[in-house]
Amino acid sequence: MNANAIPVLTIDGPSGSGKGTISRAVARVLGWHFLDSGALYRAVGVAAGWEDTDLSDPDALQRLAERTVVSFKDVPESEPRVLVDGADATDELRTETAGAAASAIAAIPGVRAALVERQRAFRQLPGLVADGRDMGTIIFPDAQTKVFLTASAEERAQRRYKQLIEKGVEVTLDSLLREIIARDARDAQRPVAPLKPADDAVLVDSSGVPIDQVVEQVLSLLPESLRRNRT
Repeated sequence: MNANAIPVLTIDGPSGSGKGTISRAVARVLGWHFLDSGALYRAVGVAAGWEDTDLSDPDALQRLAERTVVSFKDVPESEPRVLVDGADATDELRTETAGAAASAIAAIPGVRAALVERQRAFRQLPGLVADGRDMGTIIFPDAQTKVFLTASAEERAQRRYKQLIEKGVEVTLDSLLREIIARDARDAQRPVAPLKPADDAVLVDSSGVPIDQVVEQVLSLLPESLRRNRT
């Protein structure tokens, strides 16, 4: 079967908009594969930290992206574990440090080029839900259904604050809000694959909306033939 005939739902949006939670839930409902593209960039950022690679050296980071092996291990009733060169780096990937590193290296053309085909390889039957920042614009421009998921910066900061406090991480709401606003600007202004909705994407605002309602809203955007195939 031609890979381009395999259905893809892309869910792009800024940090903290709920892309990962919504994408995983939609993929479970449909019985489709799931791509967390941000985890690939975070993995390269983590590998850079392990190897003391200078984040301002684009050539070194491109070489690192080309050779770093990233794999996902499914865990029942939980998020997949992420292995970086065979080591479980799931918890480290979710830190603010890894997020900042991912945002920085994602602006490097060579790194993005090194990861393009890896992301496209997730397009397998019966379908794929792809979560990221350029899924609908760069990686899967022919996707049948595209969503741009957003929420106010304040709400996204509140969500992240709650997550970190529950994990015992000391952080202030004001600092998180500043980081989110700065990252939004950096992601939107980068010259390569900037964060923006695809021309044919549907904007979904998750501010103040329960997760299950957002999931149903996203599912309603799929063609009826695909919705009938829910597992």
